[in-house]
Amino acid sequence: MARYTGAVCKLCRREGTKLFLKGSRCLTEKCAVERRAYAPGQHGQAMSRRRKSSEYQKQLREKQKVKRIYGLTERQFRNAFERVRPVPGVTGENLLILLETRLDNIVHRMGFAPSRGSARQLVRHRHIQVNGRTVDVPSYAVQPDEEVRVAEQSRDLAAVRASLEALSRAAPVSWITVDTEKAVGKMTELPTRDTIPVAAQEQLIVELYSK
Repeated sequence: MARYTGAVCKLCRREGTKLFLKGSRCLTEKCAVERRAYAPGQHGQAMSRRRKSSEYQKQLREKQKVKRIYGLTERQFRNAFERVRPVPGVTGENLLILLETRLDNIVHRMGFAPSRGSARQLVRHRHIQVNGRTVDVPSYAVQPDEEVRVAEQSRDLAAVRASLEALSRAAPVSWITVDTEKAVGKMTELPTRDTIPVAAQEQLIVELYSK
C-alpha cells in the first residue's frame, strides 16, 4: 500500500500548523513550525505572504490537513468520507468520529505510541490486541466497551514504555480509559465533536467533496 515516506515536518510547514506527526518532538523548540513558520520549498516564504486564498484553496488545505493528521492516503480518506455520507447526522462530524475510532488512532490516544504513524506500525506488527484477539488492521473500527491492549510479550518495548510514561503526565480524552501499568484501555463511548481535540473545519471538507 502506498504511504508517505518523506520528511513529515514538511507537511506541518505546508499546512502552517502543528499536525503532531512526530509525537513529543512537536512540543519542543526543535519543531520545524517553530523554527521556520513558512511553507517548504524554494517559494515557501513567498507563498506564506499571499494575502488571500480562494474558497477552493481553503477547502483543499483543510482536507489535506485532516488527511495528514490521521496519516491517510487520498483514497483512504475519500473512502472514509463515502462511508459516512449516507449516515444520518452531520457528515463532517461523522467523518471525524470515524477517523477517531480507527484502531491506529485509538492506540495513539491511549498512549501506547507517541504518534499515529508509530501506532500504525505497532498494529501492523501484531503488537495490539482487541478483546484478546490480535488485530493487525489499522483501519479496524473500535466499538464502545471493546478492550484494546498491548500484547503481553510487547509491553516491554522501549517505545511503548516511553510513550506510556509520557501519557502519565497528560490525561487522555474523556471517552477513553487507560491502565498504564497493564497497557490496556477501553473506549467507553463514541466520541462527539466537542470531545475530539482536533482543530479542523470539517464542513469545508464536506463542501469540497460535494462539488
